[in-house]
Order: sequence, then C-alpha cells, then structure tokens
Amino acid sequence: MRGAFVTIEGIEGVGKTTSLDTVRETLGRSGIAFRITREPGGTALGERLRELLLHADDGEPVRGETEALLMFAARAQHLSLVIEPALERGEWVVCDRFTDATFAYQGGGRGVDTEFLECLRDGVQRGREPDLTLLLDAPVEVGWARIANRSHDRFERERKEFFERVRRAYLYLAERNPARIKVIDATQSREAVAREIDAVLGRFVAEWKAR
Repeated sequence: MRGAFVTIEGIEGVGKTTSLDTVRETLGRSGIAFRITREPGGTALGERLRELLLHADDGEPVRGETEALLMFAARAQHLSLVIEPALERGEWVVCDRFTDATFAYQGGGRGVDTEFLECLRDGVQRGREPDLTLLLDAPVEVGWARIANRSHDRFERERKEFFERVRRAYLYLAERNPARIKVIDATQSREAVAREIDAVLGRFVAEWKAR
C-alpha cells in the first residue's frame, strides 16, 4: 500500500518546527514508517538551492518568477529522488512546506501569476498532491513576536504587508481545499496546538488504514 503524503504549512513564527515533534509522536504511536523532509531542500541540490533562496544577499533583486522557478527546480529533484520512492515503498512522507507555500509566498506575497505557477506545478508534480496538509495559522504580529530574537533570512526580512498577503493566500487555499487542508489555530498554547494536531492526524491515520 502506498504511503501517505503529509505537509505542514504556515507563515514564519507559527510553530511548524515544534509541530513536527507532535507529528513524529503521533505517527510513531501508530507504528507507521515515515520520513521527515523539507522544502526547499530535501536533496543535496535542493539544499544548495535553499541556501540561494534564503540567503542570497548580493544586492541583486530576485524576481518572484525566479524564486518560483528555483522552488520548482528543487521540488522536481525532491519528488524524483525522495518523495515518490518513499511513498512507493509504503513509507509516509512528512514535508515542512510544499507547493501551497509557493502559491502563498510567490503567488500571494510576490504577486506571481497563478496560471504560471499552475503550469509549473502540473509539469513538475504530474498530479502528485499532499493527502493531508496541516496549516498552522496565526496573525502576522503573533508570528513576528515569536521570531523577533533570531537572525532573519531573506524572506523573514520582508515587510508586514508581504506576510499579510501570504497569510491571506494560505487561508484562500484552505477555503478552496477543505478536505485536504486543515487549519490549526496557532495562537493557542503549545500544548493545545499539539492536542489539535494529534487529533486531526490521528483521525487521518485511522481513515487511511481503513482503506
């Protein structure tokens, strides 16, 4: 049986890294073989592209379309070498961000044309979509407060208006895909967020096993 593909999404500061620990615990209790990966990244080439995307700082402006192309270049490698082989082996794959992030950041945040992104998605993914997406949502001010004391990458240095657009794009995607994208209120306490993720993922695991 093919493994399930689970993604975690959200703007900066919503607690994706902490939530991955909850996902590990829930899947571990279920006896499911799984791997955790991230985007951009997940492969040697993907990690080099991640470094370019997050830390390019030579004064040359980077177009939104350029970001999108680099994201999908890393994604093509990631799907071919990591995600698809694992799913075919029956492993579950948990990915910290996937294509929803591209539609939110490059589409919503940068204003890249949706049809352009859809063409890239269709060509690279060939129908592969996550089976479940956990969208951690919180107002931009909340996220900013949580990351105030850490060094910021190129995206984290963007203005508030950028992240407001990103958040709206994420919530629009959730509204359009309610069966797949489950919105988690990330303003709750860490314990409450963990309980909600555990409940949502636990139900999904039970449904998947019952197929």
